[in-house]
Amino acid sequence: MIDPLASLSTEQSDPRYSDIDRLSTEQVARLMNAADVTVPAAVAVEIPAISAAVDAIVTRMRAGGRLFYVGAGTSGRLAVLDASECPPTFGTDPELVQGIIAGGEPALTRSVEGAEDDDEAGAAAIADRQVGALDSVVGVSASGRAPFVLGALAEAGRRGALTAGLSCNAGAPLSDAALHPIEVIVGPEVVTGSTRLKAGTAQKLVLNMISTIAMVRLGRTYGNTMIEVSAMNSKLADRATRMVGDITGADLSVARPALEAAGWHVKVAVLMIERGLGPDDARDLLRVHGDRLESALAAEKVQGA
Repeated sequence: MIDPLASLSTEQSDPRYSDIDRLSTEQVARLMNAADVTVPAAVAVEIPAISAAVDAIVTRMRAGGRLFYVGAGTSGRLAVLDASECPPTFGTDPELVQGIIAGGEPALTRSVEGAEDDDEAGAAAIADRQVGALDSVVGVSASGRAPFVLGALAEAGRRGALTAGLSCNAGAPLSDAALHPIEVIVGPEVVTGSTRLKAGTAQKLVLNMISTIAMVRLGRTYGNTMIEVSAMNSKLADRATRMVGDITGADLSVARPALEAAGWHVKVAVLMIERGLGPDDARDLLRVHGDRLESALAAEKVQGA
């Protein structure tokens, strides 16, 4: 019987690491660090493919679509992690970017045996979320052949959704199933087959790019400022206050009361300070300009000139 995984680069054994169990802790740490250094270069090769996928995803999101990540095991956990960071970082509705992991929530903290081999469950996960033509689905699988992910992408494609596939092997079935294939070839792992290492790092970097660039394109930053941040604790409240001060040049003693009056909405507070508006008028101005701070500020400057 031929093992279909045996030929995958992520499953190969690298002789450079064959004696790590006999090396010192520092020696192993240096080997791992040297291996990790190669990952960004592998990601760089795929930047054109990543960029094309992001642009296509943003087009659909602007029309009201959602973004779904689908993965199993490490890939699924990274998918859920990236999706779960969007609401606190960019102030998005939790429904806008969602992570789907084979085996469901229990798989976030422990292995759910056999979950990744169930292609019908992957398809059902897409159907359950009523994925449609405006949505985008990114399948994430280091091997590029996890049945759960392939089933999900097949169902997403059948429903007219945009599909992308992120894998770490060349010629992966996931690439054949996706409109936008992304293959980040990282090679063998320090611990043979442990794709939570270089492959996981590569996936994290690419998912960071997809969500971050999409949110920038959707106007959910001002420059490199997280103007949609949810001030849900004291640290974030302090960050939001500094943000308003940095953008407007106002003292923190002015910025914080404005934020409080704005319901801790950074963009509203900025317009209140910059234009001398009350909270309601500032919100109205934002709505007129598609909730984009830069447009609201620029347009008001022209009108007030």
